Amino acid sequence: MTLTGMTTLVTGSGAGVGRGIALALASQGAHVIVATRTETGLAVTAEIVSRGGAATFACCDVTDGAAVADAVELAVATTGRLDAVVHNATSNLSSQPHQLADVDRELWDSHFSVSVRGAYHCAVAAFAALKERGGTLLVMTSPAGIEGSATLPLYATMKGALRGFAKSLAREWAPYHITVNAVSPLAFSPAMTAAIKADPEMEDRLARRIPLGRIGDPERDVGSAVAFLVSPAARYVTGQTLGVDGGHYTNL
Repeated sequence: MTLTGMTTLVTGSGAGVGRGIALALASQGAHVIVATRTETGLAVTAEIVSRGGAATFACCDVTDGAAVADAVELAVATTGRLDAVVHNATSNLSSQPHQLADVDRELWDSHFSVSVRGAYHCAVAAFAALKERGGTLLVMTSPAGIEGSATLPLYATMKGALRGFAKSLAREWAPYHITVNAVSPLAFSPAMTAAIKADPEMEDRLARRIPLGRIGDPERDVGSAVAFLVSPAARYVTGQTLGVDGGHYTNL
């Protein structure tokens, strides 16, 4: 499998799963547009280049439709094409425990604007470019979007909404030969790493719930799965949610 000659745009790619996806796509030969709200993406861009890959940084806040359109325009202007968009960005507040009864409008909007409205902005901005080549749009969900969460209910709600978004858009875009899928990973992230540092036994507890016995690696596990879904090898796969979770969902 190779992505040589392809251009992919990854939102929220400054750390964690997004960084892993960007690195994996670049290692397969894609030119990666590293799109982040802050300058964290500059380090990932430099890392890709240091490995011999091709990458361009785009400062992009997915809550701003114009900023997403600019990132897409940058991709096309830089490489002449856009083959895939991976919407990975999530709210900075997504890992903070809360109860629905205590949620205010600000917290709700923070989650919705990044996850769901961000996916909408990506779809609107990228449609014309993806239509030219029968490209791919991926949204990153979570096992929480399927099973729910008593401690992160807004996060679970938005991730569940993204599954419906992907299925609906897959039907709408099928006549244009654009595939749309969701990926549901269970892998190390900055929030998870911080939690494990505070509670070292947490990693073992979580790993015991995963049939494969370990937490996923953002690049080797999640990134490789994403690379498959954006490749020509997956051209007949659309409207699906791919669990990259070591079998965790089979235990629900």
